[in-house]
Amino acid sequence: MGTGVDRGSVTGRLSRLDRLLPVWILAAMAAGLGLGRAVPGIGDALAAVTVAGVSLPIALGLLVMMYPVLAKVRYDRLGSVTGDRRLLWSSLLLNWVLGPAVMFALAWLLLPDLPEYRTGLIIVGLARCIAMVIIWNDLACGDREAAAVLVALNSVFQVLMFGVLGWFYLDLLPDWLGLATADLAVSGWEIARSVLIFLGVPLAAGYLTRRLGEKARGRDWYETRLLPRVGPFALYGLLFTIVILFALQGRQITQQPLDVARIALPLLVYFALMWAGSYALGRAIGLGYRRRTTLAFTAAGNNFELAIAVAIATYGATSGQALAGVVGPLIEVPVLIALVYLALALRRRQSTPDT
Repeated sequence: MGTGVDRGSVTGRLSRLDRLLPVWILAAMAAGLGLGRAVPGIGDALAAVTVAGVSLPIALGLLVMMYPVLAKVRYDRLGSVTGDRRLLWSSLLLNWVLGPAVMFALAWLLLPDLPEYRTGLIIVGLARCIAMVIIWNDLACGDREAAAVLVALNSVFQVLMFGVLGWFYLDLLPDWLGLATADLAVSGWEIARSVLIFLGVPLAAGYLTRRLGEKARGRDWYETRLLPRVGPFALYGLLFTIVILFALQGRQITQQPLDVARIALPLLVYFALMWAGSYALGRAIGLGYRRRTTLAFTAAGNNFELAIAVAIATYGATSGQALAGVVGPLIEVPVLIALVYLALALRRRQSTPDT
């Protein structure tokens, strides 16, 4: 192809777990749904202990999932990312202006008769991704340092803007347009606490691991010996998190297939529009493949854990709003896995790959 990156060189470096990732993810989703159906009380048991409004098992899965990828980040290179104003400004535009607006429009257009699900999807649109996007970006060979910076930027804006945008999209804007409204009661502290736990803890752990590991044994040892041992735990954490997420509302998902299909449609359109539009914008403003891919995945992903926690705290665990949040990863996981493969295909086709 003349790209310097062929299919064998990409897949040949992957472990069996990586190469069969779609199979493992589908199996984890099926296992979670089956567990939720087979054990009626498992949802209550899993939700009995929470961290920042999120089930403790999910919280542990998220921390295990995020730590290895954040340990891979070369923190001494972050300056080159923060100096890239094209990347930073386009990320802010996509995440905090276009993303919520697109989800609001799709929710009202495709779910005009289902206010609970519509509200749940709007909440999903407000919760920008700070967790799983790191996994998708890494699998697609995106820029790890850029992903760390954009996720941190999203975290700050999530604390500052989630409540404001919730009021705007669920109260003020529908009132202006003559539409029905729904109140969103969530405090800035709840969001800040969620961000501090699910991003701050693994970020601090990853940073300290790299600093102490490189200081003790050098960068070569750290990246060729330690990281290969730590790295697989990111995918173990992802699979564990998926099982628990789907077990929590497995009964609701399987008992309401038509409702799930109605919720899925705007989500599918949303992921396609946001990823393709962001990737095209990255190309238009001259970003290389790695940062273009990072921009696309950070704009297309959503923080379903926060959205689910907010929906449960505000409307209840069995509400339509909570179900809409739970359906989110049911759609996001396979779609973004497919987009990982699409990104890698685009990477192989480009004439000047940025390694």
